[in-house]
This record gives sequence, C-alpha cells and structure tokens, in this order.
Amino acid sequence: MSFFFESLGERIYLSTFAAPKNDLRTRSIYVFRELFQRIFQTLRTKFYITIVALLSAFVLRASESSDTTGEHKFEPGEMIMHHVADAHQIHIIGQLSIPLPVILWTDKGLDIFSSSKFWDNEHGTTKKYTSEKTGYTYANEHETIVYTHEDEPVVNVMADSTMHMEAEHAHVVEAEHATAHEEAGERANKPMDFSITKSVFGMIFVLLLMLLVFRSVAKAYVKRPGAAPKGIQNLMETLILFIRNEVAIPSLGKKKADRFVPFLLTVFFFIWICNLLGLIPFIGGFNITGTLSITLVLAALVFIITTINGNGHYWMHIIWPPGVPLPIKIILVPIEIMSVFIKPSVLMIRLTANIAAGHIIILAFVSLVLLFGQNNAIAGYSIGVGSVLFMVFMFFIELLVAFLQAYVFTLLAALYFGDATQEHHHDDHH
Repeated sequence: MSFFFESLGERIYLSTFAAPKNDLRTRSIYVFRELFQRIFQTLRTKFYITIVALLSAFVLRASESSDTTGEHKFEPGEMIMHHVADAHQIHIIGQLSIPLPVILWTDKGLDIFSSSKFWDNEHGTTKKYTSEKTGYTYANEHETIVYTHEDEPVVNVMADSTMHMEAEHAHVVEAEHATAHEEAGERANKPMDFSITKSVFGMIFVLLLMLLVFRSVAKAYVKRPGAAPKGIQNLMETLILFIRNEVAIPSLGKKKADRFVPFLLTVFFFIWICNLLGLIPFIGGFNITGTLSITLVLAALVFIITTINGNGHYWMHIIWPPGVPLPIKIILVPIEIMSVFIKPSVLMIRLTANIAAGHIIILAFVSLVLLFGQNNAIAGYSIGVGSVLFMVFMFFIELLVAFLQAYVFTLLAALYFGDATQEHHHDDHH
C-alpha cells in the first residue's frame, strides 16, 4: 500500500508540472485523469481474481440455498432491506456478527447492555432481555428496541433471510402483539434509544480515520517544509487543492472562500470515505450515507451555516424581492421561503437515494443467484456468471459514484453559501 501511494504521489506530482499552467481547471482535470488512471491500472491486475472469488462465493451460497427442504423460501426484498437498513450489530458473514452497545434511557435511568442479549443460538433476534438494573424486558423488533413482556412472542427480523414465518403464524403473532400492547396501558412502547448502531459505529470510525490521516499529513508538512509531497500526503494535497480551487473559490470568491473551506473539506472527505467504506465486502455492509438520519444531519449543518451567514441582500431577495410587481411578489415570496428549506432537503434526499440505490442494485443481482440457486444448482451457476460480471462492473461504477456524490454535495453546499454571502455589487467572480 505504501508503494502504491508513493508511486501514485510521484506520478501526480510530475503531472502537475506537465499540465498547462495558465488554466487551473484544465490542470486539475489533467491531474485527476492521472490519478484515476493509476488507480485502475493497479486494480486491473486483480480484476480476474476478484471475479473468480466473488463467483465462487455466491455460487456456493446458491448451492447451499438449493439444498433447503423447501419449508422456507428466499425473499429477495427482505434480504436487501436487511442489508441496507441500519442495525444494532455488524453482520460479517453467515452467523458471524459483532454486537454493538445498546444504550437506552428509561424512566428508571440509563440502561446499557450488549445487543447480543437478543441473540439466539443462530444469531437471530428472537430472544428477549430483562434488565437487572431497571427490571424492564426489551425486545428487538425490526431493529427497534421496544418494551415487552416475558410471555410475549418476539418476531425474528434479522440475519438469515431464509428464516421466515408462515403467513398464518405471522397473523397470530401480530394479534398477540396488539393484545399485549393494549395491556401495557399508557406507558410508552419504547424507550429513548441512543444506541451505537452500525451506521453510528461506521461514522465514528470514519471520523477517527480522517483525524489520523490529516494529522499525519500535517506532521509531514512540518517535518519537510517546502519539500515535494510524498505518498498519501500528495494524494490529500491534490484533493484539498481541488476542493479549494475548483469548488470553494468559484462559488464563493477568493475573499470569502477560505472561511468556508474547512467545512467543505470535512464534508467532502467524510462523505467520500463513508461511501468507500460501504463498498468494502465482508466488513458488515456499511450504508452510512444511505442512512437518512446521517444525511439529515449533514443537510441541517448546511442549512444552519447558510442561515447564519446570510446577509441582508440575501434575505431581502427572499422576503421582498426588489424590482418585482406586487402581484408577482404574492406568489414568489412563499416559493422563495420554501426554497430555503427545500435546498437542504434536496441535498439530503439526493445523497441518500443515490448511495442506497447503488447498494440495492448490487444486492439485487446477488438475490438473482440465490433465487435461482435454491431451486436448481445449475440455474444458480448459469445466472451467477452473468450476475457476478455485472456486479463487478457496478462495483467500479460505484467507486466513481462515491467520489461524484461527495463532490456534488460539497459543490451545492458551496453554491448555497455563495448565494447567501454575495454582496449587492458583485466584486468577486463566481
């Protein structure tokens, strides 16, 4: 890995001098072309090995599914939603999972325990847990921690998608749940959940990784002032200059860009690394930026910064647009006010939908292998070849999407900041 970054750094450093000096945009495009060319040249040597490994893994799983007794059928939709949704554990493969801490706030105080308390012998969430501290009994229903009773049945909603209830039994369970919830009286059905879920754990990991990387890059500049950047330092410098020179300055102007660059860089690298983490197989299938609560916080930060930094010129154009006839203002002003909230909402929905869609497409082709393989092993092998080839293709597309989504979110945030801070006389070039 160090050799890769060292060679990549040297190539990027040389390309910055080979690129045209008088056109910053052309120079940046030239550098990034060299960057991605080097990355794909490195990955190409392992391309066929990846295809064989993935094909073997999914065909083996399809063969296992075809050996089932037929009592339970594979449900693609449930499997996909289980992997895309947030969870109280990190599912690695098969029955191997990493439990995460469950942190609940009840009327009797804080209650902390491991999510493994809900697991049965097959790591399905069919068990209930009675806390020794509070005396409450909890159940994990659809990754929501709720109050329950000792004699109340618990729905298994986790892990192996081949484990499903029969339709009649599901109706009985729902009826029993409704009766038990009615007996619970006026008490809230669920405690306040502050648990470290899979997405929260991934977010914390990414933030710590960013802190480690940027500290090492900063120390490299202190140790070797004025020297050419090397390795990962060169890669980070290229991306930092790209965001500053191609996103912040064109959107905000040179005078105001540096004030917003720290936030823009943080958001860009956070989204990009989160997207890349979700593409690494067999580490839990993280879908951090495909989780609505995470993107909601990011969009809320953009909204707060835009609102706080909005000047009089910005608010005047929203509340009372100058030079517009009064009848038109009656229609235009409500639209402008709604746009203040629509803009961050668009950021949130775009990022969530695009990242989640990429995961769903890949999982859909995994489902094809398992769906055909449970009935016929030969069909599983046949469909598996085409599915795995397309999955590998989609994986490389997702590598590009991971970068593009981080770039688009950062660019739109910069444009919103620029719109909120622009002066009446446009001295800066936007």
